[in-house]
Amino acid sequence: MVTAAQRKSGGTTKTDLVEMAWDPITRIVGSLGIYTKIDWAQKRVVECHSTSSVFRGYSIFMKGKDPRDAHFITSRICGICGDNHATCSVYTQNMAYGVRPPHLGEWIINLGEAAEYMFDHNIFQENLVGVDYCEKMVGETNPGVLEQANRTEAPHAAQHGYRTIGDIMRSLNPLEGEFYREALQVSRLTREMFCLMEGRHVHPSTLYPGGVGTVATVQLFTDYLTRLMKYVEFMKRVVPMHDDLFDFFYQALPGYEEVGRRRILLGCWGTLNDPDHCDFTYENMADWGRKMFVTPGIVVDGKLVTNSLLDINLGIRILLGSSYYQDWTGEEPFVTHDPLGNPVDPRHPWNQHTIPQPQKRDFDDKYSWVMSPRWFDGTDHLPLDTGGGPLARLWSTALSGLVDTGYVRATGHSVQINLPRTVTKPETAFEWKIPQWSNALERNRARTYFQAYCAAMALHFCEKALAEIRAGHTKTWEPFTVPEEGVSCGFTEAVRGVLSHHMVIKGGKIANYHPYPPTPWNASVRDSYGTPGPYEDAVQNTPIFEENTQENFKGIDIMRTVRSFDPCLPCGVHMYTGGGRTLQRIHTPHAFTPAG
Repeated sequence: MVTAAQRKSGGTTKTDLVEMAWDPITRIVGSLGIYTKIDWAQKRVVECHSTSSVFRGYSIFMKGKDPRDAHFITSRICGICGDNHATCSVYTQNMAYGVRPPHLGEWIINLGEAAEYMFDHNIFQENLVGVDYCEKMVGETNPGVLEQANRTEAPHAAQHGYRTIGDIMRSLNPLEGEFYREALQVSRLTREMFCLMEGRHVHPSTLYPGGVGTVATVQLFTDYLTRLMKYVEFMKRVVPMHDDLFDFFYQALPGYEEVGRRRILLGCWGTLNDPDHCDFTYENMADWGRKMFVTPGIVVDGKLVTNSLLDINLGIRILLGSSYYQDWTGEEPFVTHDPLGNPVDPRHPWNQHTIPQPQKRDFDDKYSWVMSPRWFDGTDHLPLDTGGGPLARLWSTALSGLVDTGYVRATGHSVQINLPRTVTKPETAFEWKIPQWSNALERNRARTYFQAYCAAMALHFCEKALAEIRAGHTKTWEPFTVPEEGVSCGFTEAVRGVLSHHMVIKGGKIANYHPYPPTPWNASVRDSYGTPGPYEDAVQNTPIFEENTQENFKGIDIMRTVRSFDPCLPCGVHMYTGGGRTLQRIHTPHAFTPAG
């Protein structure tokens, strides 16, 4: 729906404000809608609201369930990253039950998760978000840019095989493009890799608290490695190709760094545990969290605030603000102090009650089913985003400088990735360097580099798993008992970013359970302090570079901004541009000042 509005500014100057809505953008994990007001004279989005029209209520029907069923149930939260939820739930249960899986079981889980990251990032980057940068889309929205792309030599043509930037764009055309089709074939390999480790994608059938039921053999890891090395060779083309493409947009459209740019407020909960250090105890969580192969961390204005999972956990707050729920702070808290005696806030997930309150959407009041997770730094409730997942992960890992496997090394300012010789390509080194901005292009670039990062890590995990088998350590599961009472939490990274599960057990059953995936963090609405969520903040500061007129406007810069966060699958975008209703409104000059 598009409607037009006008306001008077300075007494005489009129600026056209056009209301435009893209709804739905995605039909996965809620129906995402983006509602904007665009200042056509300034070619800039000045206001944005992010909405979700679907309520699911997992936290409600988890109550009273056997804790041992938690991972099977929460896996069904999502049909895309269900294994991430299952893994996080297993971590949560391991803490609750006091069980430490055998090393081999943890290496298998790491191999499964690494395959999931490779699979999902590949199919999203090349077959979904890549379409926003393909020849057909660029030709429809910025024909002048396409002409320039056809004249521009690709700096890394020798590595990826495409002579010009225009050739890269043509290769990304849906169904017809060479690279588009190749990426689909590669995604099959990575899905097979996941199934080798965890039985079924995306709802694992061999993943349990205490380890896995996978039968570990040399042949199993050989089958995984055979596919992995094909992916490694693929990445040696993908990284330089995307560097050329994204760098070109900066050159072709001066100022394009502002598209999707917001303040650097990144959160990463860490992923891929090191079984040599991870015992899943809450008391040691800060220590074993820092040993993860992706380092947890909160990055504010480019600086690392903390890499302690203990600090991260205690700082989480769930604010309601503009979402369709009743407040629960009058309820008796489930947890007043954590296992170390630290006070737990009433708005922490351990204490949350989900009390739905459906109502008519009102952008001045309540307008979405998404709550507003925030991280409290002692002074402010920070609206963290995940950078689509990889940007926060690489940034946090780089700054901490703790990871060094031989294949991957964090330097304090970058992440170095070393990929071994493959069938047709020599040993190759890449380096992801901390960028100047947290914006659309850098979220996408990080997604490419993180695929290479995961491939390198998977090589390390395979070596570790094979060493266990050769040493005769073939056990993959450890028995456990369910306590009558307990509190626990699990932290990992879903493909799109931060994922936590918080559980309270009473009488041997689940009394409270709250999963928080990246979607509510990124798609959160204006909170009780009036602070917009990351989608809203990133979109409403975005300039418009599209060359089309208002009548033919596609909103490509807005779509690139939203999709750069990887909002699950953007499987359908619909916008009606004709027959809109014109609204004549008089506003004060500050009425459309971008918030945040």
